[in-house]
Amino acid sequence: MPGNSGSGDTDSSPSPERYWLKIADPRAEPPTFPDGADVRVLLPTSDEFADLRAKLTANGVDWRAVRYLMDDEIITHRSSQVSECYLARSARRQPFTTTGPEAAVAQDAFKALWDSNAGTSETASSVPTEKLVARDWLRFLPYPSFNPAQSEAVPPILGDSSHVVVVAPTGAGKTTVGMVAALRAVVDEGRKAAWLVPQRSLTDELDRELDHWRREGLRVERLSGEYSVDVERVREADVWVATTEKFEAMCRASSLREALAEVACLIVDEIHLLGDPERGPILEALLARMRGNDQVRIVGLSATVANADEIAAWLGARLVRVAWRPSTLTWQLPVIATHRDWSLVESARIRMANALTGMITQDGGSALVFCGSKRGVRRTALVIAGSRGVRTDGVHPDDLDRLYEVCREARIGLHYKGWDHKREAEKAFRAREIDVLVATSTVAAGVNLPARAVIVQDTEVGMNPIDVATVQQMFGRAGRVGHGERDGWAFLIVTEQERQRWQAKLVAGNTVRSRIEASLPDHVLAEVVQRRIGSLREAEDWWLGTLACHQGSRSLQPLREAIRFLVEGQFISGSEAADGEFVFAPTELGKVTARLMVPAAVGHEIRVALAESALPDSPDEAERTVIDLIAGLVPKLAQSAISEELKVVVNRLLHPDGSGVYQRGDLARVALGLVASTPEAFRRGAKTIGGIPYLALYPVLEDAPRYLHWIGCQGQLGTVHPWSAVVAADLSRRVKWRRCQPPRGAGRLLWICEQMATPAHAEDLVPTLWNAARARGINDPDWSARGVPSQCCLDEEAYRSLLKERVTGVILEINADLIAVSAPDASVVVTWSGRQFSRVSLSQGNASVPVFDDDTQVAVFTWRGDYRATGWLDRYSQMEPS
Repeated sequence: MPGNSGSGDTDSSPSPERYWLKIADPRAEPPTFPDGADVRVLLPTSDEFADLRAKLTANGVDWRAVRYLMDDEIITHRSSQVSECYLARSARRQPFTTTGPEAAVAQDAFKALWDSNAGTSETASSVPTEKLVARDWLRFLPYPSFNPAQSEAVPPILGDSSHVVVVAPTGAGKTTVGMVAALRAVVDEGRKAAWLVPQRSLTDELDRELDHWRREGLRVERLSGEYSVDVERVREADVWVATTEKFEAMCRASSLREALAEVACLIVDEIHLLGDPERGPILEALLARMRGNDQVRIVGLSATVANADEIAAWLGARLVRVAWRPSTLTWQLPVIATHRDWSLVESARIRMANALTGMITQDGGSALVFCGSKRGVRRTALVIAGSRGVRTDGVHPDDLDRLYEVCREARIGLHYKGWDHKREAEKAFRAREIDVLVATSTVAAGVNLPARAVIVQDTEVGMNPIDVATVQQMFGRAGRVGHGERDGWAFLIVTEQERQRWQAKLVAGNTVRSRIEASLPDHVLAEVVQRRIGSLREAEDWWLGTLACHQGSRSLQPLREAIRFLVEGQFISGSEAADGEFVFAPTELGKVTARLMVPAAVGHEIRVALAESALPDSPDEAERTVIDLIAGLVPKLAQSAISEELKVVVNRLLHPDGSGVYQRGDLARVALGLVASTPEAFRRGAKTIGGIPYLALYPVLEDAPRYLHWIGCQGQLGTVHPWSAVVAADLSRRVKWRRCQPPRGAGRLLWICEQMATPAHAEDLVPTLWNAARARGINDPDWSARGVPSQCCLDEEAYRSLLKERVTGVILEINADLIAVSAPDASVVVTWSGRQFSRVSLSQGNASVPVFDDDTQVAVFTWRGDYRATGWLDRYSQMEPS
């Protein structure tokens, strides 16, 4: 509870002499204060500070009690500002001191902590929903009344059709605001709403929240990389719940163009992610396209935008900035000692996180601990379990079964992508069956798992520094009304060197800056493929509508360089029109690159590397070549996170003789190599493969098929050598459907299984169709048609059409001078000898192509994705009989 509260609390003007103190050490004695000085003291609520609180009151000193106070600090203002901070809860009492602007930031941080512990809160009343929305909407809304934040935001949403940006604290109920925006589009206007969230896991969360809309008759479709798209269901849906990447992929698909034209409202959750280096450019390009479309209304939602007025001005949107928060939030920066040895710093972070967790849970609260890596989650959870009296001797962080057992016994949950018990942990934490959840940043972005305290253990995520927006999102999980935690406490563990920088970042807030220039060719290509840009003048007009240009990047040079790169890389074709204007159009390579969302620069590197590679003369060598190239050139694969212990295992697999050291991309090389060489190891329920936890391999195996598929698609285009297209097409499906344990040559059988299952049912039916085919001894798509297979989702006409599109029965007659080919219509024939290759499109299923020399080989690619080739590439036409 607060003690005295003087006028200095509200006066931000400089004082002649100022003494602002945080006292977390009961042994500390406050200094003597001169008369008239502005003195404020923060100290803990615990009984051991009772005497000190009494002394302060007797001396007329303003003080406020903080339930959890983690460091000692003195901020003075005389001729200069000085901040002295001691290591939090440490035996070391040596202070580190700052002056000047850094101390001024410390003063702002102190004032934020002082204000958040005022002991009073604004009373604001809720408003019945029927006072603001139509009565027939009430059945779609989760609560009978709008809270003060929603009451402020909903009227602008229901006003005119202009864009709106709503900035409100985490926990203020922005999801309900989004619901109102969607209902206006769907119920009032009879059109569609698209709701974009930044992560796949959040599509699950939002989909669950909107499930009752389905029961009320609205058609809600979830779209993310984990779920295949049924085009007809997407077209018929009223509301799309999608990741930004998935929605952008839909924009690039011609099959959904008409459905996209029906979207009246685009709701963008976490619009501050415009500043994210990975997701931001895609979101910016998407909004730059939509902002000028008077048929689509943008509603942006965020909790953490310091320059929200700038974002709103760029969009031409009305800004609604809400201050009300349903609970208090107090943040602090517990300090650990700096050390040259990063492992000692890591251990110190874990010890501090453990101490903070114990402090909160022993006080009856719940704690959410954020770590920068999956392995960090496991290590920290194990340490906390040990501190709770559970025997952890001999339990390794990578022994997932034992880890799960000891953490469950200690009432600790784990949460990260790929953790088998993630959903169980969510449910248990919500129900308070467990009181500690240790997680990666996935939870921060919006999964509804509030706690009394949030502890951000690491200042790096993977190999990259964490950004202030992510920290603020994590902090926002603390203290959520309706979940038994009205007061929220947030801690970011920092070193002595980091403290001043992080104080400044948190005081200043998250300023969104455009990141689009780093990947500009990709976004120009996307606009060209969608026929929104067809000339240099149109490209320049598009650039003027980006956030980058709005924020001052007005030079056209980066744009022209991007267009030059796309032309030289054969992604677009350009020429000079009669009026002197430079015009361009997408090539087939550009279309497939944009559709699969392969970064153009990465794709170009892969094509160049393939062209320069020595021609393989066996399937083993071919697979090694393709795997090595994409593992080293695709950033997400090359930079896969891996612990030092696993690097040793990876090295042993790549270099059995003990030579070599871990190189960039080696984890991806091993992961893909294991699928290629030991498919039987990927049996159902396998936890470890080749001595490596499956969870460590999983991210690589999820990302790689797209790039392999991109190479495979180019067989028909003639933009890569046929050997690489055939091998990559086979590998892409073997990696994607690894749970079927497919051997070399299985790609074509898996291909026809995909066609029969259709995208909407592929996840469930491809393994079923595969197993049925294998049980009948079928090794490729070349079976006789005796009726539609029982699990096939195609009708008889579509099934017969599919059978005609196989390369079954392809005739390859090689004579002295010509090769006679008979294959399905629209097929492509590629002949080659050495590096030289030539492409011919079949006319009415037949062609004669020239023979280069005695070593000439031939391949056939169909428009639908089937393939056959001669020589050693024939090994990829079918599996060897089992």
